[in-house]
Amino acid sequence: MPTCQNCNNKWSWKQTIKKTTTLNPAINCPYCGEKQYQTQKSKTKISFLTVMILLPLLINIFFDIPGAILLSLFPVLFIIAMLLYPFLVEISSREEYINFF
Repeated sequence: MPTCQNCNNKWSWKQTIKKTTTLNPAINCPYCGEKQYQTQKSKTKISFLTVMILLPLLINIFFDIPGAILLSLFPVLFIIAMLLYPFLVEISSREEYINFF
């Protein structure tokens, strides 16, 4: 679970989901109100959860999986991803940008 760098309070699962599922990159701490930002490392880890959800489509290319099984895997993997998501979120008090050069 993420921990605020300003007040050192650990966020709950529900607070993490609620605060990080917005389009605004600045996340206000529920305890002290200071702006926090998700780290690039954290965003990279979370992108693998998206790949995990789409993994059955890749497996279906190589193996002949019945459609009912394939479709039933998506909600299961989505729930697993949502349960893991808050544990992979890391926050920082400063905004980081991708440095390509």
